[in-house]
Amino acid sequence: MSSMWQGVRMGVLVMSSSVVMVHCSHDIYQERATLVKDHTEAFYGHLKSNRVESAIRENEQIESMASQMGDTVRKRTAQLGTAAAEREFALMKTANEAAATNWLALGQYFAIKKQYAQARATYQRVLNTYTNPTDRPHRDQATRALKDLEILNPTASPAP
Repeated sequence: MSSMWQGVRMGVLVMSSSVVMVHCSHDIYQERATLVKDHTEAFYGHLKSNRVESAIRENEQIESMASQMGDTVRKRTAQLGTAAAEREFALMKTANEAAATNWLALGQYFAIKKQYAQARATYQRVLNTYTNPTDRPHRDQATRALKDLEILNPTASPAP
């Protein structure tokens, strides 16, 4: 009877550990989502205060997080299991979309400030960086923004 009691106790302990592990992994995802949100809020706060370099650093942090999450999904899908891999992928996609949206906002910021060369470079960065099929809406927006910049500030055309 005492060995059965020990087994039940051990089973409860294992169950308790599993619950804690699930709870911790949920917290990790929540923490990462909160970090993306915090970096995004900081990005816009820096833009409002005309601290462009700080805004760029915040957005680079988001891109770095997305890249790390992408690596995790690619390397450990089998280890993570389907549910964990799906969560990691969803978080990666969220971070990636936030970063691309922020770059587009930075391009708009530069255009409003009549810093057309910086705006063009920022939109071109979106085109060069976000090349996955799911990034197409961001690329399309960057392409339209580049065309709009030609209206605001035409680049010199080579003579025929």
